[in-house]
Amino acid sequence: MKTFDEIYILDLHGNSLKRETTPEGGKDENVFDIRQGVAIALFVRNKEQKDSKIYHADLYGLRQEKYDWLDKNEFLKENYLSVKPQTPYYFLKKHDTETIKKYLDWKKINEIFPLNGVGMTTARDNFVIDFDRFKLENRIRLFKNSKFDDEDLHNFFQINKKKGWNIRKAWEMLQSISDTELKKYILTIAYRPFCYRYIFWHDSVVWRTVRRVMYHMLKRNIGIMICRQISSNNWTHSLISENLVDNSLISNRTKERTYIFPLYLYPDEKNKNLFNHTQNEKEPNISPFVFEKLSKSYDRKPTPEEILYYIYGVFYSNIYRETYAEFLKIDFPRVPFTSDCSLFIEMGKLGKELTALHLLKSTELDSPIAKYQGSGDNDRIEKVIYKEDENRLYINKEKYFEGATSEVWNYHIGGYQVLRKYLKDRKDRMMDDAPRYCRIVTALYKTIEIQKQIDNIYPKIEKNLVSF
Repeated sequence: MKTFDEIYILDLHGNSLKRETTPEGGKDENVFDIRQGVAIALFVRNKEQKDSKIYHADLYGLRQEKYDWLDKNEFLKENYLSVKPQTPYYFLKKHDTETIKKYLDWKKINEIFPLNGVGMTTARDNFVIDFDRFKLENRIRLFKNSKFDDEDLHNFFQINKKKGWNIRKAWEMLQSISDTELKKYILTIAYRPFCYRYIFWHDSVVWRTVRRVMYHMLKRNIGIMICRQISSNNWTHSLISENLVDNSLISNRTKERTYIFPLYLYPDEKNKNLFNHTQNEKEPNISPFVFEKLSKSYDRKPTPEEILYYIYGVFYSNIYRETYAEFLKIDFPRVPFTSDCSLFIEMGKLGKELTALHLLKSTELDSPIAKYQGSGDNDRIEKVIYKEDENRLYINKEKYFEGATSEVWNYHIGGYQVLRKYLKDRKDRMMDDAPRYCRIVTALYKTIEIQKQIDNIYPKIEKNLVSF
């Protein structure tokens, strides 16, 4: 904008990553055989510089329709709409953000929880992560004690080669660990929504352990997870965890990486020394200014847990998600803190209920709405089919879960249709945790109910805001 006087952007769309459609809901195709959307941009620089003007136009439809339009139409300024990009994001297309500018006055979640980071990247999930901790331990022990050369190590353990990682160096790092000590490094990881597995958490074989953040999740802790950016249209990218987390936990779509914001920070015992011993107990990972502002508004200091539950409740408001969709796509979400203590407590209670549901700890799950039914002894997950007219979710021809409504079946957290994803990842395995799956179905059902309660409160929150 500083360089050019006029910029014309013709957005041809066709982004399959976003599953784009026409405004009428029809099919939208790319003009090339690629997944990324395409645009034509014309940049104009005059001899004498003028104030920059931005113009934007959309072209949706089938590939041939776009070709025909481009072939038949000359460039006409009248085909474009004028756009006025504004700080801080400078959108180069029309966005309805005028009425929601107040959002930019709220604090981002990374300003509230200063220590945060993206989840772990193993670069070799099949080797270092497993459903069975004993299989994982045996695999690592076999690797550690193997006499293979480098090439055979890659082939035998089916580990892909990766630039910047040396399999021999990894093998050598493990030699300092005795066979009996290996189990110390096998920990629970929140891998996908409601899906927990085991990971051999060691720098030798995990590409990025993110120890700076994950260290604090080894102790008794809890953390909110979100994605900083999303490539999809709907923001449903929030979850809670008490464990180590994978960077694709909420989504594995392009750009949609999982960040975690721990509630507490623990002293690092290994790095303690004579000159570094000030922190002896856990401390809240919440900026002091948050406590200061809220304490002043409520005439009492809220607990760290109350703040986390409140934020988690807000993030599950459909009104919040839909109203600020354009902003939620491109950066960390911002939090509207109410100045009304009773509203803060009310939203916090709902956030706490959601937390218990999503950790599968709520007593509400003791009477699940779903039941595992069917005849025969075949419990293998073969082909997942949902029959809406029956409210049944089949895992094979004989066995099914009854009581899953279509709304629950289609419920998404981030990039995943939760119930489908859980079963898809277990294809060809035995359905050995049916009671747990029934609890997950129930948790989603109860989540939808609580979201309605949250939306009854949320409009009141925006009428009474704390000014930071």
